[in-house]
Amino acid sequence: MPDPGSAGAGQASSPTRGADKAPVVQRLIVRYAKRSRMRFASHRDIARAVERAVRKAQVPIAYSAGFTPHPKISYAGAAPTGTASEAEYLELSLTEVRVSGEVRDQLDAALPDGIDVIDVTEEAGSLGAMTFEASLWDVVLPGIGPDEAAVAVETFLASDGVQVERLTSKGIRRMDARAAVVSMQAGWRAAESRSAGYAILRMVVQQLTPAVRPDDILTALRQVAGLVPTSPPLVTRLAQGPLEAVAAAAAGPAEGPGLGHTAGQAADGAAQGHVETTRLDTPPAQSAAARPPSAYDQLLRGAEGSHRAHAPGSLTGDSPDARNRAERSRANSGPQW
Repeated sequence: MPDPGSAGAGQASSPTRGADKAPVVQRLIVRYAKRSRMRFASHRDIARAVERAVRKAQVPIAYSAGFTPHPKISYAGAAPTGTASEAEYLELSLTEVRVSGEVRDQLDAALPDGIDVIDVTEEAGSLGAMTFEASLWDVVLPGIGPDEAAVAVETFLASDGVQVERLTSKGIRRMDARAAVVSMQAGWRAAESRSAGYAILRMVVQQLTPAVRPDDILTALRQVAGLVPTSPPLVTRLAQGPLEAVAAAAAGPAEGPGLGHTAGQAADGAAQGHVETTRLDTPPAQSAAARPPSAYDQLLRGAEGSHRAHAPGSLTGDSPDARNRAERSRANSGPQW
């Protein structure tokens, strides 16, 4: 019969498991992008991918103490599922001092395609010391003309308030979408023909409580101006940070420091009624061939005038392999009684 005293001692010592973990000696801020099909991944999926990449890259991550130790990885406000982003942030707590450039390369190589590490730095000290007051969003609206988009923006900005509802896990939440929008501009991106182009909304959205998402603002635009794209819009977060810095980024390179682009890009943007803005604190602009695909280069579901072939199993298009397998399965199964 086991000794009760020894069992009690074992139970008392269990909570101290993990107390001898190595201390945190360095904190790194990672800025990463969520592109292409990875915009459909949830925040939990992204977190799992990051944890796997940290292990694969052999980054000396610190772990919490207790019965179930977890890697010490903190995240800033994540972009909603279904939206792309060029400005997502997380913090890594390390038990050994590492060169930030090496961590960036190792982590980027270990992450799946579509999650790209842009920069790794320790200048901010910690993620908690950074300020996230607003985000700069670009919204591509297929099937919407420039005049229709301009009227919708003017009507929305002239409204004192636009109440929208969103279904959450705690029930229906009601919020004022207009109160969160600091600025909004309508642009136009031309294609081979004017009818094949699409409107673009660029808006600075303040991070309030409850949070107002881009889809809430699109719902408000539908309510006040009847703005309904012909296919789901493509939403991309270009920057997030202090309100003044994000507003300067939305104003363009003339008013926002650190927002470089080539003269060719500026001329092209001016001709299309839309100037392309890069991330806050971005390095010098690369050539068009060297830059990674932007959200504008991704396939728009249902957009007219696209000649890009759909890859088998693509989340943004038809899947011939899946369709053929389904047809063969029905043919082999015979009549269903």
